[in-house]
Amino acid sequence: MSTPSRWWDPRRHADRRPVLLARGRINAALRVWFAGGDFVEVETPALQVSPGNELHLHAFATEIAATDGRRAPLHLHTSPEFACKKLLAAGETRLFTLARVFRNFERTALHHPEFTLLEWYRAGEGYEVLMDDCAALLAVAALAAGTERLAWRGATADPFAVPERLTVADAFARLAGIDLLATLEGSAGNRAALAGAAARTGVRVADDDTWSDVFTRIMAERIEPHLGFGRPTILTDYPIPEAALARPKPADPRLAERFELYVCGVELANAFGELTDPAEQRRRFREAMAEKERIYGTRVPIDEDFLAALATMPEAAGIALGLDRLVMLATGAPHIEQVLWAPVADVFGGESG
Repeated sequence: MSTPSRWWDPRRHADRRPVLLARGRINAALRVWFAGGDFVEVETPALQVSPGNELHLHAFATEIAATDGRRAPLHLHTSPEFACKKLLAAGETRLFTLARVFRNFERTALHHPEFTLLEWYRAGEGYEVLMDDCAALLAVAALAAGTERLAWRGATADPFAVPERLTVADAFARLAGIDLLATLEGSAGNRAALAGAAARTGVRVADDDTWSDVFTRIMAERIEPHLGFGRPTILTDYPIPEAALARPKPADPRLAERFELYVCGVELANAFGELTDPAEQRRRFREAMAEKERIYGTRVPIDEDFLAALATMPEAAGIALGLDRLVMLATGAPHIEQVLWAPVADVFGGESG
């Protein structure tokens, strides 16, 4: 068996270099756009007490040592979100960051253990304005890359077209034939109702799947593969069991102020009208960590300093966009490692294929 070409091989690098230079132009253009909107660029530490309390994200753990020999656990963050929100509490009103983030168990054509998130926050503004931001930034990236279309694996989308706005409930009805709102009962949902609907559409359901597990399966198999073709899709009004760090919609508390951006079937960004209730956020974190321990046998700490900051943070809207995926779409690169200057070593050999 032949040895795979290393990323630093001159011939391989020469093939990738036009895409990497496009990445630099996109980064520069994004910074110009944010500066024009009176955003300040911030830098946040990768080492955190809590990497983030998402159920299905896995962090890299390490420890910090003091000169007197004391040691304490720390984690590489999965997102700069906690630090950015602390900066909002400190008084910043418009900020963005291009943050290196770290997620374990993730190495595919669209995932990498270390990658870049573009996050930005607007204090005192609603999450709907972030939808307009997304449309503008897709055009900015396309212009910087010198392309008139976004592409991935044969699919294309117009970066200058007005994105389609589709509610999650409408997507479930249209693409899966499921009345999602009929399965909502409080913060957990009616698991039996959604599992039954999933089974009728041919989606496999395990006996120990929760409502959220079934929701995720339907999303992956019936919804996401059909979003963002021809033009971008903004999937909005997530059900409250999938609120994460988003606040409930005032007009319908069954739903959350959350949306995701899809292009060519690729999830590109995740946005919230930010929850600022520390008690409710603590409840969600505890629930997520109990479920994480049940499924994976592990949990990560809750950042008490973040919850304290949340109590004084102004109302805000925030969003995280995968920069590497944006570069992939703007250049047509089929694999994330083609748009990284120096990928993480593949110590297992071939896992990233």
